[in-house]
Amino acid sequence: MISVSLRRPMLGLLCACGLAASSLQAGLPAFPSATHPVAGDEWHYVGGDEAGTWFSSLADINDSNAHQLGFAWAYDMGTERGQEATPLVIDGVMYTSGVWGIVYALNAATGEVLWTFHPGIDPASARNACCDTVNRGVAVRGGVVFVASEDGRLHALDAKTGAEKWTADTIIGRGKSTYTYASTGAVLLTSDSVVIGNSGADLGDGSTRGYISAWDIKTGAFKWRFFTVPPPPGQPFEHPELEMAAKSWGPDHDGRYQNGGTVWDGLSYDAETDQIVFGTANASPYSRVKSAAERRDDLFNASIVAVNAKTGRMTWFYQETPGDAWDYDAVQKFIFANLPVGGGAPRRVVMQASKNGFFYTLDLKTGKLLAADAFAYVNWAKGVDLATGRPVFTEVADYSASPKNVYPSWAGAHTWNPMSFSPQTGLVYIPTVDQPNVMVNLATNKGKLQHLEGFFNANGIIPDDTYDEATLSRLFGPLPTKAELQKERGKTSLVREVLKAWDPVARKVVWEQVTSDRNRGYDGGVLSTAGNIVVQGRGDGTLRVYNATTGAQLASIQTGSHIMAAPMTYRIGGVQYIAVQVGYGGVGISYPITPADIAYRNRNTNRILVFKLGGGPVPQPELRPDPFTYPAPPPSRATAAKIAHGEAKFTEFCSRCHMFGPGVTPDLSRLPRDIHGMFNQIVLGGALAGNGMAPMGDMVSRYDVDAIHAYLIDTQRKGYLAQRKKAAPN
Repeated sequence: MISVSLRRPMLGLLCACGLAASSLQAGLPAFPSATHPVAGDEWHYVGGDEAGTWFSSLADINDSNAHQLGFAWAYDMGTERGQEATPLVIDGVMYTSGVWGIVYALNAATGEVLWTFHPGIDPASARNACCDTVNRGVAVRGGVVFVASEDGRLHALDAKTGAEKWTADTIIGRGKSTYTYASTGAVLLTSDSVVIGNSGADLGDGSTRGYISAWDIKTGAFKWRFFTVPPPPGQPFEHPELEMAAKSWGPDHDGRYQNGGTVWDGLSYDAETDQIVFGTANASPYSRVKSAAERRDDLFNASIVAVNAKTGRMTWFYQETPGDAWDYDAVQKFIFANLPVGGGAPRRVVMQASKNGFFYTLDLKTGKLLAADAFAYVNWAKGVDLATGRPVFTEVADYSASPKNVYPSWAGAHTWNPMSFSPQTGLVYIPTVDQPNVMVNLATNKGKLQHLEGFFNANGIIPDDTYDEATLSRLFGPLPTKAELQKERGKTSLVREVLKAWDPVARKVVWEQVTSDRNRGYDGGVLSTAGNIVVQGRGDGTLRVYNATTGAQLASIQTGSHIMAAPMTYRIGGVQYIAVQVGYGGVGISYPITPADIAYRNRNTNRILVFKLGGGPVPQPELRPDPFTYPAPPPSRATAAKIAHGEAKFTEFCSRCHMFGPGVTPDLSRLPRDIHGMFNQIVLGGALAGNGMAPMGDMVSRYDVDAIHAYLIDTQRKGYLAQRKKAAPN
């Protein structure tokens, strides 16, 4: 157990980067569509309740007084990365996790720190996480706090002291040269087990194979493991379901790849059926065939799977995106409810707003598909055939021969950011990403790059305000112009985010609010309450409150910090609070922060912010140090050819974590002289591994590193000269 200052500047450079009934509000009589008691004074689960609704029965803060909401207290978490967890509040204590899987226990009324736990991770493991060193939450039961650290270890901690009771390594094959596993999701508790998956399906040229594993809740002893995809051809099947899955991959499957299908979020447990319901990620690599006609289903990628919680054996599955070639993970969080979907009496259902743009409702007990409707703009499929359960593909889905502008993008129409279901209004509130990507087959589009770390043999280029056709075409081959792309949407921006209220019974959007426009805001998850309010944070730093029935905005509070996580609410001493963790990061680590984002102006100080009625203004973080000054570059005699090679290699291996402009990781076009002087030692020798920059000698050669360095110096030189010219007197 560690209780120290935790802020580390993370200077990594080229990182390839069973509860008593009285403890819960008895919500079922008041909310018949709820399958489980909803949250009340306390918030026992990351999603509020076992059904994952992100809904509370509290109504002290409501649609008539939400405008009086203000600051109550804050806690500085000591880090400056992405925050994606939702805190728990139990017996007056707030428990939550931050980056790396650091755990915090605070007095929920005052913010006083009780203890912190740092899992002791090697910072170089940051390379194994595709999208920052985030963590999505803890679980608590019987006086024990459970968390999965970024390096894939499970930790059981004493809830009073933070002392570690047991730890278990959940990663298979640790230490192999192709190792790319990480854990970023919230752990799941069943009646007797702790369950976790992992991430990595986007990395290492397909070297990661998905699975979930269960561990004894008392001792940490291993119980069972379910693999989501089959082993390479010729290898034995670990359980019978894999034999069926293997047939869907075809006889020509390349055994060098481990197939992907990781389970990096979205684990849910239903005690009535004793089932774990989870989603699986994309296949790897994305593009595995020469044309759409050769596409295979590739089970169980991009699927919803249910397994028996005691045995780990599959009870049902449904594949949302057969033959996924678009990075359409199905790991978005699930919500259980009692609804009359498809007509007739209410039944227990599981709902998901999927990355692929369709809102799926299935029978929770059998997995039967009841409804599948587009909740966002979709052009890769005309719809889903309810009789077969399969999408009806359009020609846009096939980018094997030429680039196609596919809606939604690889980021998904809905990703990890939690949606909320209000059993009071009957609506699901979805943080929707309405954006496409130009999907490119690198093997056929005649660009410089044939491979891109994080995308394998393809690329998905988002046409936001940074879309530079000339540079992109040089690297990735001929691409459509921004004007050509815009024709499809008319006056609607190509890239935007929208909070949508979806009626899962009527199967339609009831209201919506545009939350970001022209560029992705990485806006936050959603909370709804019996006070008829919906609460969501934005990238612009505001916490917004809406009328849950009409969508009318009721309040906007400037927090000074980027909000990605979903808020929660609780009540202590007769006072209702709303809390949210703040901090920019996640997949946004790969892109420069735009001027519309509050993190462009302010330091990315990770905080827990708490609000109450009658509170004051939120204390603002310090201003971000000027990110636009170019230090004088060192001299370079690199040829144009070497610089061009460096640009290609930088894009291929480094751009996944580093961008030019303000961001979470350093802008490598503005390096100080001392870093230039040790560039090779950092990239090949691991001189800054302790700061999160693992050595990359397994990916790039010494010549590649020299070329990358030359490209960065050339970029810095151009910026420095333009800076001097601008500053010179007329």
